Amino acid sequence: MSLTVPSDLLERAQAGEVDDDAFVACVRDSLPYAWSLISGLVEERDRSGAEFADNQVPPPDEAARGQLLRCMASDAMRGALERHFGVRLAFQNCHRVAVFAPTATEAHAEFVTPRAQILNQKPELVDC
Repeated sequence: MSLTVPSDLLERAQAGEVDDDAFVACVRDSLPYAWSLISGLVEERDRSGAEFADNQVPPPDEAARGQLLRCMASDAMRGALERHFGVRLAFQNCHRVAVFAPTATEAHAEFVTPRAQILNQKPELVDC
């Protein structure tokens, strides 16, 4: 299961739309590793003023890897986190998340190219 959804949030979803704040809180509480990694990258990028900040360290275990994969594979989760943090997210391999300033269109476009994906490959990541 991707998210642990509290019963009150499920009831709200069954009755109609769910606002971003409630959904983001569900993501934060359900996927603490993914949340911590992404929010830390947002803080790093904000502090440095760089166009983007990215993670180069594989998750500590399979549970953490699963959280990150579920979060980044969901359009709804990615979109909600992008709106919440005011950034663009990108993803390579099983762990390389990047947080981009909304204005960093060239840097983002380069990060998501097939060339960048190929250059990011390492033998130890074949089975990640």
